[in-house]
Amino acid sequence: MKNLKTLALAASVALIAGSAYAQEKPALAFVVNAASDFWKLAEAGVKAAQAELPGYELQFRYPAQGTAALQNALMDDLVAAGTDAIMISSADPKNSIDAFNRIAAQVPLFTTDSDAPASNRIAYLGSSNTAAGEQAGEIAVKAMPDGGKCMGFVGFLGADNAVERIAGFRKAIEGSGIELVDVRGDDVDFARARTNVDDVLAANPEINCMVGFYSYNPPKIYEALQAAGKLGEVTVVAFDEDPITLGAVREGSFAGTVVQDPYQWGYQGMKLMASYLEGDKSGVPSDGLIIVPTKKIDKSNVDAFEAELKARIGG
Repeated sequence: MKNLKTLALAASVALIAGSAYAQEKPALAFVVNAASDFWKLAEAGVKAAQAELPGYELQFRYPAQGTAALQNALMDDLVAAGTDAIMISSADPKNSIDAFNRIAAQVPLFTTDSDAPASNRIAYLGSSNTAAGEQAGEIAVKAMPDGGKCMGFVGFLGADNAVERIAGFRKAIEGSGIELVDVRGDDVDFARARTNVDDVLAANPEINCMVGFYSYNPPKIYEALQAAGKLGEVTVVAFDEDPITLGAVREGSFAGTVVQDPYQWGYQGMKLMASYLEGDKSGVPSDGLIIVPTKKIDKSNVDAFEAELKARIGG
């Protein structure tokens, strides 16, 4: 009986020690701006980083809804739970400065996808949204040599990634005879995203070009054009790599899409934060910007690109 008690005590001590060790692992969190399939690649990147960072606990977190208030509340919860560093794609960076600075005063804070340069974040790791917008404009110019009238669709009109993509697009189409007439926001409401396209088709027959600036906008454009029997009649320029978008590029219904590399945001972001916590700040440039290049996808390279995606997320 004594031996059994001794073994039980030893097992309890080992369990407590193991739990304490697990709790002592530094925790890193990647917080996205909304629930969207776009983020699956970033999540795959975080998982790849976890395999190389066994001494850390890596988390990938979605807010309950794509609002700044819920994102900021989620960050507060993460800090309260002991998270040691956070990377976030902000839904509304301009109105989240105070919240960001409150978090940054407690743990290292990094941004991705949509920057908040006015905050005390340490660095931004992601695309140059201005350059991506310019690439989208180049696709439009090539597809419409005689000019045209475009309508844009996006989630958060005020988010830096939207503002910069739109500005880049306008810059690229200057003098081409192409006009970006307006951009409709939907606040990442998928039903509203579809309704916005339907409304334009009904009320603006002069529009012969559509630009989907967020990952889910091009599929909603595709759905609306298909329902209206206008696939192929309206030039579509897309962003990101939704399967519907890539299929539309392959079949020629879309002129092309500009893709980012969210896999690297997740992978590089976790490794950057781990190094920073360990005292290695060499990965943070003086301007605080770590740019992961974007690229244009059209019929000539869509198959190779899709094969790369499937390899990254295991099919």
